[in-house]
Amino acid sequence: MAAPDGYRAPAAPAGATSSALGTAGTGNTPSTSRTLGTIGTPRTNTTTSTTGTAGMAGHAGPADPLHDDPEYTPTERDLPVIARGVGPGSTIADLPTAGFADALGPEPAPVLARPETDGLGPLFVVGDVHGYLDELRAALAEQGLIDAEANWAAGNTRLWFLGDFTDRGPDGIGVIDLVMQLSAQAAAAGGYCKALMGNHELLLLGAKRFGDTPVQSGAGTASFQAAWLLNGGQRTDMERLEDHHLQWMSRLDAMAEEDGHLLLHSDTTAYLDYGDSIEAVNDTVTETLQRSDADECWDLFRKFTKRFAFRDEAGALAVRELLDAYGGERLVHGHSPIPYLLGEVGAEDADGEDGAPAVNGPHVYADDLAIAMDGGVTMAGKLLVVRFPLRD
Repeated sequence: MAAPDGYRAPAAPAGATSSALGTAGTGNTPSTSRTLGTIGTPRTNTTTSTTGTAGMAGHAGPADPLHDDPEYTPTERDLPVIARGVGPGSTIADLPTAGFADALGPEPAPVLARPETDGLGPLFVVGDVHGYLDELRAALAEQGLIDAEANWAAGNTRLWFLGDFTDRGPDGIGVIDLVMQLSAQAAAAGGYCKALMGNHELLLLGAKRFGDTPVQSGAGTASFQAAWLLNGGQRTDMERLEDHHLQWMSRLDAMAEEDGHLLLHSDTTAYLDYGDSIEAVNDTVTETLQRSDADECWDLFRKFTKRFAFRDEAGALAVRELLDAYGGERLVHGHSPIPYLLGEVGAEDADGEDGAPAVNGPHVYADDLAIAMDGGVTMAGKLLVVRFPLRD
């Protein structure tokens, strides 16, 4: 069974091409200012595992030197792209998600507001999208969040995306445009639609901003452009990328807390390197992206590519470390596809249902403290849109 690879970053050619990122745009919470955090001394991450070559059946423990190496860098392709399909099975059987072959229905299921009087509607979370716009529309429509024209239809509902909107799939810019549209429409209806920073947003920003500028990685000299192309970068996305997309991505928060759920993209403890509170982490990441330092942005990107910190014996301890630092009772993440967490991924050339991973809902693990939301849409899995809290 194939194990997920890390990022491979080919050597960068001499010279550099760089484009300006543009003026910072509006973040997830307009009219809210933040005090910029300070980057602390890098810490040695003793619980975070990498996307190395270890097989899923024999997970590397926290003492694995690849996990603890402070010079860890993404040096291989992140994950194979497997022919898409829908397979049987579920990790949480009572949480159905949209079938990819289904068209948008004219009568989406209604979303009922919570009985509380605080004005907040129900909470939904979306896993990694990776450019699969049609699948996203179908999944949102099945939950009653959008109508047949892909407009917001959920009133005061709260919707969070966990990042990774682009790369690998056919229409990453279309996904970003839809999320930006829904953000405006939800706000007008009394709800909100917000998004977190994924490692692929960092990768696309770096490829656009720094191009082939050499960066120093633990494996030698690399470049954002080469890493982006190797890891599913779509030239059509780059051609359609505009200043307002760049501004929006560069202001995304790295983490948030909603209803006792700590939301973040990557299943890593590397967030602790950037601050001791949610606000400090978000401010530090934003500040880092506003500076024109390719090596500093690369370091941020490589840390956000780390994964599997919560999967092994020390996983629950790693989750509690983050919950103790940032709050929340449970941690919700994307980034690492559920089929890899479960060891149920098919072959890279799998075609159709025979090789399709069995994912119909989120995966709860690490002593029930962690919830994985990447259903593996790029590898024949599902794009998850789930209401929280989960039904037990």
